[in-house]
Amino acid sequence: MSASARIAIAGAGGRMGQTLIEAIFDAPDLALGAALDVASCSLTGRDAGERFGRATGVTVGSDIAGAIGSADVLIDFTRPAGTMVHVAACAKAGVAAVIGTTGLSEPDRRALGEFARTIPIVFAPNMSVGMTVLTKLVEIAAQRLGNDYDIEIVEMHHRHKVDAPSGTALSLGDAAAKALGRDLKNDGVFGRDGVTGERRPGTIGFASSRGGDVVGDHSVIFAGAGERLELTHRAGSRANFAQGALRAALFVAAKRAEGTKGLFDMQDVLGLR
Repeated sequence: MSASARIAIAGAGGRMGQTLIEAIFDAPDLALGAALDVASCSLTGRDAGERFGRATGVTVGSDIAGAIGSADVLIDFTRPAGTMVHVAACAKAGVAAVIGTTGLSEPDRRALGEFARTIPIVFAPNMSVGMTVLTKLVEIAAQRLGNDYDIEIVEMHHRHKVDAPSGTALSLGDAAAKALGRDLKNDGVFGRDGVTGERRPGTIGFASSRGGDVVGDHSVIFAGAGERLELTHRAGSRANFAQGALRAALFVAAKRAEGTKGLFDMQDVLGLR
């Protein structure tokens, strides 16, 4: 089968970028179109498949416009500032985007919505198919259990992660809050220390741990009188994020081909709406 979509990988020299490149090798309906990273990256100027002993013919470069111009879809798991520059370039070039970057601010998210007037974008802080299903289960549990159950979200990631709570934890909290008609901005509790007093009814608590090489663990706890329901997802490697991102890439490539624009998430990709 010939490739149906050319993919540009932002942050190609990083851990997630390399995982994505490796995953594309095994995706018959996708092709690596470009690999993008900063000029100081050790892989810049070298073949994108070098670490895997593969000659791709694609050189890692720092020319944003050139990389995006060689692709149908950009996949970006970098940092917020870089991501927004990349998506702006996608909007200008008419290239679809898959964004897995965490730590985006509210203005960043609003800007994504504006860019989505021009191109199709999938934005999800966690591209895992399993996590997407978990999010749906959290919505259902919150609706069915109701206000008699306290909600706490616990997450753990590797020592190098720079934001907390994780974007995925926030998304899970937002899913629970919306299912209950609440606003996470008002009801989220993002740290407890000292004499905090009793737990305020209706709040959604968050706890973050960092250490080792943990790829990502998330648990949503519904604690009621006499029982507790825990929904947990544990990521053992970045491969699951990559596979979800590739499914999202195929989704936005199809949207682009049919001229559809908009901001989508992984529930849209999996047909869970």
